[in-house]
Amino acid sequence: MQRGSTLEQLPLNAEGQKAAIAAARKSLGSIILGKDDEISMALACLLARGHLLIEDLPGLGKTMLAQALARVLGLSYQRIQFTSDMLPADIVGVSMFRQQQGEFVFQPGPVFAQLVLADEVNRATPKAQSALLEAMEEQQVSVDGQTHRLPQPFFVVATQNPSDQIGTFPLPESQLDRFLMRLELGYPNEENERALLTGTDRRKLLATVMSSLTPQLLELLQDEVQKVHMSEPLIDYVQALVRYTRESPEIETGLSPRGALALVAAARAHSFIENHSGVFPDDVQAVFPAVAGHRLKPANGSSYRSPHDMTRHILTTVAIP
Repeated sequence: MQRGSTLEQLPLNAEGQKAAIAAARKSLGSIILGKDDEISMALACLLARGHLLIEDLPGLGKTMLAQALARVLGLSYQRIQFTSDMLPADIVGVSMFRQQQGEFVFQPGPVFAQLVLADEVNRATPKAQSALLEAMEEQQVSVDGQTHRLPQPFFVVATQNPSDQIGTFPLPESQLDRFLMRLELGYPNEENERALLTGTDRRKLLATVMSSLTPQLLELLQDEVQKVHMSEPLIDYVQALVRYTRESPEIETGLSPRGALALVAAARAHSFIENHSGVFPDDVQAVFPAVAGHRLKPANGSSYRSPHDMTRHILTTVAIP
């Protein structure tokens, strides 16, 4: 059992699982104020075994959310600060010759942690960005012809600044598709911002928060998420949403089968943390913007002003079964 955990034993029954999820949400909410919906989405993403992309302006709590997730979930944590001169070896590691052993020995890079924060990932060149691809997709890295497995569970939480800021390299579609969800935090409301200004520094507060879960329990909960019932009408609804994205003249690139699978996995996870008896239309609608927004490409001349406009229009157009 990890030191500092609030759990004395793994809560294997349903009530214990619900209590653990509730405790995690409460702890995260004490650090990231006024962002309960975003916290729920982030937890759903990790419970669905997905990677998370957080895109927003600097200073809005992207890094703090990643650190809080690692702390509350009891995961080992590494931060990689992406820069324009970063090399792939700076991420995955390198083989170094050890004279005493008379051989090359692999020195793991910072990607060898259970939760990796790829901070400002779009400030690195595409060559460095691509070093994350194998790790995110295959849960392993290859160096000098040898394969090295990553710790389990393994998550990447990447942050990026808006693409119109100076010194950014937009992530290619192939890498965007590796992220199950993309979130935006936005500015806090006046009440929560005042609490931030007058309260304890969030970094000091984070150091006092004990983990609500353990890696072992997190993997058990991930297995439970996959068992959440999804009825045939709900599968029909998912297919209708996906079909609309592919057939609409205002959307150039619709959801792929991987995107459809991501939507199902995220909806199951959202249902699980909300204690629903199965996947409801509300679960699909709740996760759809975060799952689909970064995967859809509007056509030239489209009336959509933002991914939010696009996903909102789709949800209001496609009928619920």
